[in-house]
Amino acid sequence: MGTILLENMKFHAFHGVLPEEQIVGNTYSVTVKFSFDFSKAAKEDDLNETINYAEVYELVKNEMCQVSKLIEHVAQRILDRIIVQFPQIKSLEVRLSKHNPPVSGEVEKSTVMVSYPE
Repeated sequence: MGTILLENMKFHAFHGVLPEEQIVGNTYSVTVKFSFDFSKAAKEDDLNETINYAEVYELVKNEMCQVSKLIEHVAQRILDRIIVQFPQIKSLEVRLSKHNPPVSGEVEKSTVMVSYPE
């Protein structure tokens, strides 16, 4: 069993409840952490025996392009798509952050995390 992390993938996207958020957009970062048995890939140096994280990145990128009101919804969609695409995953965590969220104070980012299994 091993773990792969794709850390702080950056996207400009248009998620938000406020109309201006869906016009101007914001910076988001996504971290995906998943565990599965990649011992054969580690021993044989064979990409076919692991999960290609370039494919995971593209999946995340595609979900980030679909506008949603809530980052909770986006994070859950990402988690669901990864689990369907890569059923060999035993555990998965998706962390999605909205940088400089529209609140009445200084906040670096708001973050949601979803995981499988729960």
